[in-house]
Amino acid sequence: MGRYSSFHQKSQMEDRPWKVHPIWRGIGCLMIILIPVMSYAGAYLLVEENAKAGWIPESFWSPELMNPVTIPTTTISVPHLYGTLLLTVVLMLIGYGVLMVFYALVYSALGPPRLGPLDAAPIRRKPRRKYKTSR
Repeated sequence: MGRYSSFHQKSQMEDRPWKVHPIWRGIGCLMIILIPVMSYAGAYLLVEENAKAGWIPESFWSPELMNPVTIPTTTISVPHLYGTLLLTVVLMLIGYGVLMVFYALVYSALGPPRLGPLDAAPIRRKPRRKYKTSR
């Protein structure tokens, strides 16, 4: 025991003042799995429809993104793999961004108050008077 350490040992960990309901952990885990799967499916559909309809010209896409990729150990060829993966990342960022904005709006509306029971109210000060100067 050191000179400045306390001699009391905590027998148990302190409990948090709030508890997270297990269903919210399950929903978070589901979203971590669901958003990338939905993003890949959406990216695949968008790339395939773009190849048919030509929404974005071929000169915009790099030819390496639209070439089919062959897996070396098999004879499986995946068309537009790199383009689909790039668009998947973009759609994932958009999906997580929308989810964060939605969560922030719900939390600000339904969350706990800003000040706790031991916090003092903010001090209200009068604005400083601005003096006019003549030139």
